[in-house]
Amino acid sequence: MSEGYAIELYFDPALENQVLKAWNVFARRQISTKLINTESRPHLTLFSTSSSFLDSSSKLEPIVKSFASRQEPLPLSFSSIGSFSGDNNALFLSPTPSLSLLQLQAQLIDAVRKEGFEIGEEYRLDSWVPFCPVAVDVPRARMAEAFSVLRDLKMPVSGYAMDVGLVEFSPVREVFSFALGNNLES
Repeated sequence: MSEGYAIELYFDPALENQVLKAWNVFARRQISTKLINTESRPHLTLFSTSSSFLDSSSKLEPIVKSFASRQEPLPLSFSSIGSFSGDNNALFLSPTPSLSLLQLQAQLIDAVRKEGFEIGEEYRLDSWVPFCPVAVDVPRARMAEAFSVLRDLKMPVSGYAMDVGLVEFSPVREVFSFALGNNLES
């Protein structure tokens, strides 16, 4: 049984490959393999919900499809690295803040809220922190090494957000995705 669903923003192939390089370095050094092992895809999470909302995927598909059709590919530039405090010792790339990214997420949240989904605090307008995970469950004793790996990335890492999709977790399984700017499934 799934734990929930997330709506994720996906990148153009060049940007996605830059993030995957970091994932692969972490895996080769045996620092973190969870993102690769769960077959995740480089992304920014725009919204997430628990599976208590029965059949969330069928309720979210028309919302996401309509939303994607009204958007255009969005320039992104990951210019800093960071970590959240907590149990999962996650490291991430942080995008340079832009009004267009914040507006995109706010429009999605508004559409999801109108369909009756509860919006958690971390996805509300004044609380959302956009990030692209690059390592999770990093052993505490290897956090400094993990930060060193990220410092070796040539920053900024830039490209475009091209698709928006729904994943079910855990395990991670893409349910659908749509290209920004058209109604066709990608």
